[in-house]
Amino acid sequence: MSVWNAIVGQKPTVELLSRIADDPADVAQSWLICGPPGSGRSNVARAFAAALECPSHGCGECTTCRHVLANTHPDVTVLATDKVTIGIDAVRGLIETSEQMPATAPWRIIIIEDVDRMLERTTNVLLKEIEEPAEHTIWLLCAPSAQDVLPTIRSRTRVVTLAVPSQKAVADFLMTTVNPTLPENRRFTDHVAVRAARLSEGHIGIARLYATNERVMTDRDTLIVGVLGLVKASDAVLLADHLISDATAQAAEEVERQVSRDRAEFRRVNGLGEKDRIPPKIRGAYNAIGKKEEVKRRTTRRSRDVLDRALNSVASVYRDVAVLQNHAENTVGLINKENRTAIADLASRLSREAAIERAEAVGVARRRLSGNGNPLLVFEALFCSLIA
Repeated sequence: MSVWNAIVGQKPTVELLSRIADDPADVAQSWLICGPPGSGRSNVARAFAAALECPSHGCGECTTCRHVLANTHPDVTVLATDKVTIGIDAVRGLIETSEQMPATAPWRIIIIEDVDRMLERTTNVLLKEIEEPAEHTIWLLCAPSAQDVLPTIRSRTRVVTLAVPSQKAVADFLMTTVNPTLPENRRFTDHVAVRAARLSEGHIGIARLYATNERVMTDRDTLIVGVLGLVKASDAVLLADHLISDATAQAAEEVERQVSRDRAEFRRVNGLGEKDRIPPKIRGAYNAIGKKEEVKRRTTRRSRDVLDRALNSVASVYRDVAVLQNHAENTVGLINKENRTAIADLASRLSREAAIERAEAVGVARRRLSGNGNPLLVFEALFCSLIA
């Protein structure tokens, strides 16, 4: 087993980075790993870090590899955020860490996910370290594209650009890597894997979610049918209300599961059984895992992720409309094959200009949502604009 086994559809990049890890004498010390959402850029960064630290250059089985991939290695630091921006204090802390000698491994490696979320003044704090890293430090920055970061960052890093994984690569990953980890009563069929890969449009995390969570897949189907059935404003209002309620419920369930996992891990690390009492000395840390304010913040963030996924699904309808209007189905295929009849009917009723306007309306909704617009009002306005 190799650390690269979980990297989907990125053969050229894997070959490049594994070759460098095998002989890292002249390795670049500042990297920018770019790829669209779901392409696995953060996973590539972790795999590269593991391969650089591993005595066997990424065997995937040694203690070093396991700790790096689990974010528990003392010489590999990962900065991830579920906030809108990465704060300047967090980056200053990373810079202090980067100056320290590695404790057990050849390199001190710093991974920053979503470096595009840095404000310019925060990026300026990072620039000198990226340009002249400490001799023992490697920086791995991740962003959707090179254009999403400041030119000063691009010019100081070696850029690696990931591809959108093919549907076949994603479906194969689901069947060979995800399915075997599930209990037998929760395993999915080839058909489900292929459909999940198609509907995810190359997003590995979403494909995994569709394949393993029947409710999420069903909710997507309901949304597509609702969009295709919009006739009057009341339809739009009802669909928006249903979507927001569903997003909140999904987010609450996800956060509750994560809190349960975090508490179980806390007990394991501290040598406690499932029913053991929490000692007073660590009770505060344990209770902080499910702190009400933190759960509320995480639920809000997760609900925004669900709504962003919904926007992608809505956009896929008008992508399919454009495919049919341009007679390109045999070339690029449809995403929403199950709804082909309704999409073909919509394509016949909309002009090309009207289809483009509706696709652009999805982009407007995305910007309003990212600008902290009221989700219910954002989707009511969007669905009203989609009525044919």
